[in-house]
Amino acid sequence: MKNRWNAAEASALGDDLLAQRVYSSQLLGQDPELVLHGGGNTSVKITEQSFFGDEEEILYVKGSGWDLGTIAKEGFAPIRMEVLMQLAALESLSDADMVTQMRAGMTNPAAPTGSIEAILHAVLPFTFVDHTHANAILAVTNHDRGEARVKEIYGSRVLIVPYIMPGFVLARHVFEQIQGQDFFGIEGMVLLNHGIFSFGQTAQESYDRMIALVGEAEDFMKQGCSAFSFPTGEPKDLDLVKLAQLRHDVSEAAEQAMIARLDASAEAAGFALRPDVGDIAQRGPVTPDHVLRTKRVPLVFENGDLDGAVDAYAGHYQNYFQRFATPDLQMLDQAPRWAVWLGNGTVSFGRNVRSADVVGDIVKTTRETIQWGEELGGWSPLTESALFDIEYWDLEQAKLKKAPAPRPLEGKVALITGAAAGIGRACLQALYDAGAAVVGVDLNPEIEELQDDDRLGVICNLTDDDATRGVVDETVKRFGGLDILVSNAGIFTAGAHVEKLEPENWDKSMAVNLTSHVRLLHHCVPYLRHGIDPTAIYIGSRNVHAPGAGAASYSCAKAGLTQLVRVAALELAPEGIRVNIVHPDAVFDTKLWTPEVLARSAERYGITVEEYKKRNLMKTEIKSADVGNMVAAMAGPIFGKTTGAQVPVDGGNDRVI
Repeated sequence: MKNRWNAAEASALGDDLLAQRVYSSQLLGQDPELVLHGGGNTSVKITEQSFFGDEEEILYVKGSGWDLGTIAKEGFAPIRMEVLMQLAALESLSDADMVTQMRAGMTNPAAPTGSIEAILHAVLPFTFVDHTHANAILAVTNHDRGEARVKEIYGSRVLIVPYIMPGFVLARHVFEQIQGQDFFGIEGMVLLNHGIFSFGQTAQESYDRMIALVGEAEDFMKQGCSAFSFPTGEPKDLDLVKLAQLRHDVSEAAEQAMIARLDASAEAAGFALRPDVGDIAQRGPVTPDHVLRTKRVPLVFENGDLDGAVDAYAGHYQNYFQRFATPDLQMLDQAPRWAVWLGNGTVSFGRNVRSADVVGDIVKTTRETIQWGEELGGWSPLTESALFDIEYWDLEQAKLKKAPAPRPLEGKVALITGAAAGIGRACLQALYDAGAAVVGVDLNPEIEELQDDDRLGVICNLTDDDATRGVVDETVKRFGGLDILVSNAGIFTAGAHVEKLEPENWDKSMAVNLTSHVRLLHHCVPYLRHGIDPTAIYIGSRNVHAPGAGAASYSCAKAGLTQLVRVAALELAPEGIRVNIVHPDAVFDTKLWTPEVLARSAERYGITVEEYKKRNLMKTEIKSADVGNMVAAMAGPIFGKTTGAQVPVDGGNDRVI
């Protein structure tokens, strides 16, 4: 543990207790050894004047849905202490009533709903209270001798609470336990199999205690496992087609497209190479909070037994549900949220890149913590029934129901070529806006501007077969598979009549506008075969149906590309892969069409630039975004039963019609 309290930064906050609460909360939330992605909670008790001028004590507690690492003042729910203490004194209280009464006791109805641990924070007689799910605490306490270990580490300096369902039941237990308790010398409270609380009269005192207490648990681990280091290794059989198949099967079980994030790092591979990994990984999560993100256990598989592995996992999950469910509960999807790929690493799943990465962070913590716990003498998490109660807890189910509806292409993976500008960039943006994770490919170095978690730009010469294969493999390795191919890369070669056509002109057009597309599809098909509603969409040209004199090299290549689409549609339909082509015309918002070029072209026809842009039957301007939107529509369910189609985006061309 590293204490990151900065006296100068804290001093600048003055006497503003809520600002101090925000500051120390962020310090806790930004340390993955303490909390991850919405975990943990903090509070501060402040005496304020009510609207009517009366003094009242308010508990500002972390609001539901806020992350400690980035929380702001508005992320804390202000609840009257009087209300919380009255609730704590009740013999029983339903979850629904608890939430209702807490909201009724808030001084600001627009604030977020307070943490389910709000009553527990209220009953602890300290101004500042911090709660984390520190890895070291979990490694020490997730064992039959967990309580004995806590006493060995801290003596009487912490209260010890057995695992109890979070919420009112836990708060009530602690409320009863601390009646008459002398808190002199008490620095915190350890919840077995759950986490740790620290408290103090100042933000720094509570924070310092948290860091010190967790640090002592780390020292205990290191002393007990002085010779231990995390095993490392290299993936032994990393077959990316198997990864795509895994993602497909998980998506089928989840009934929605899922991103699969592979971790084949030395640490992940070392974990997956452990001879006992199938045992220790499937005992349960390190803290019950994680079950909401990861389910109770991961899928464990190796290449040879992947067929049917996800179905078997789903069957075990059904059995788990049936053993503990009450008649009023509806089963969640049966798909795993992470997997141990024996000998290779771990894989995390989510309906988008962010949710998969959240799971991935938890998986990393899980790998480390359970290995420490096993080295300390055995890893023993909560029982199945206790974890089921958390996974199907009304309050947590309510959070899931409030999640926004997925975007049309959420969880899909798209590869777009010629994506640095113009039509290719518009296609990439339209697919991204619809929820897809995207990989853009181009010769133009500007493509490397795309470096987000869910967007990747790669420089590639698609006439280089090895480089093309590498780009496709990198896409699958990054997101788990491939669902959408937009084959757009192309060049417009210089115009020349056939008699004067240079061989280099013809050869270059064929290499870029036709052959590179064939090779790209060749490398994509093994992955599209395992895609979710997979499709390949090509960008053709009006010239296919209405060529002009002097454009033989370009028009013939695009005509060949159209024929490729027709043949591929015939070949790939049995695999469930749709193949279609879009024929744009007169798309002028690209770098090719400078104002000077547009002006010269319009002058040649004796019309204005604006008239030239709308030189079609509908008298409308065609923009790159129009083509991008058509491609995004063709990638989705609207075109789910269409293959081999040629779709014009040209405003109506009389020569084509």
